Amino acid sequence: MFRNQYDSDISTWSPQGRIFQIEYAMEAVKQGSAAVGLKSDDYAIVATLKRSNSVLAAHQKKIFQIDDHVGIAMAGLTADARVLSKFMRTECLYHKYIFDSELRAERLVALVADKAQVHTQRYGKRPYGVGLLVVAYDQTGSHLYEFSPDAEYYDYKAMAIGARAQSAKTYLEKTFETFPNATKDEMINHALFALRESLGAQSDGLTSKNTAIGIVGVDQPFTIIEDDDIIPYLNRIDEEDDDDNNSNNEEEDDESMGIAG
Repeated sequence: MFRNQYDSDISTWSPQGRIFQIEYAMEAVKQGSAAVGLKSDDYAIVATLKRSNSVLAAHQKKIFQIDDHVGIAMAGLTADARVLSKFMRTECLYHKYIFDSELRAERLVALVADKAQVHTQRYGKRPYGVGLLVVAYDQTGSHLYEFSPDAEYYDYKAMAIGARAQSAKTYLEKTFETFPNATKDEMINHALFALRESLGAQSDGLTSKNTAIGIVGVDQPFTIIEDDDIIPYLNRIDEEDDDDNNSNNEEEDDESMGIAG
C-alpha cells in the first residue's frame, strides 16, 4: 500500500469505489500479533500472542474482560482497543442497571459496529485501527464474533486475525467440525495448536510470557489464563506432540520391518 491522492481523509472515495483510510486500518490489524477464537456448544475461547517492545518491557495484554459473560481479544492498535473495550463495558453496565439482565452478545457487537461506522463516514475522523474477536455466553448460548475496522461484524464457529492468521485459519478449517461437542480442555488445546501455527520461523514458540487464553462458558464466567496459570496447558500440548511423534515413529518402524520381512 502507498499514499495516493484519494487517501487524505475518510470521506474521499477513489474512482474504483475504495476508501483507502479503511484499507489502511485493516492493514493495521494484519500487522498486529495473532489472535484466535473458537466456540463449542458450551464454551467460547480466545487465545492471543503477546508482544514485548524490548527485553526490558513487559508483554502487552491482548485480552480484555468486558463483563462476566463477555470478553475480547484484539489485533492492531492497543490504544483503540482500550477505547472500544471501555465503551463495551459501559454499555453492559448501562443495560444491567436498566433491565437487570446481561446484554446479549449480538446486540453489544452491533453497538460497537455502529460506533465504528461513524468513524468511516465523517470528515475529520479516522477508522479504529483494531480488529476484535468477541466471545460470550448468554441466554442464547456460546458466541464468537469478529469486528473489523470497516464497522462490519460476523458470527463465526472459529476465526483468526492478525499476523500470519492464515496458518491458524488452515488448522481451524481442518478441525472445526469436532468443536460443537468438544470439552473445555479439548477446546483450549485446539486454540493453542491454532495459535502456534501462526508463529514465525524465528519464534521461540508458545511460552507463559507470550501466550494468553480467555474462556467463557455455561459454568464459567469470563476468565483470563496467562503467566504461570497457563503453563500446565502449554505442557499438555507438548506432551500430545511427543505422543504423536512416538506413534508415528512406531508406525514407520513397523512398515520398515514389513518391507524387510
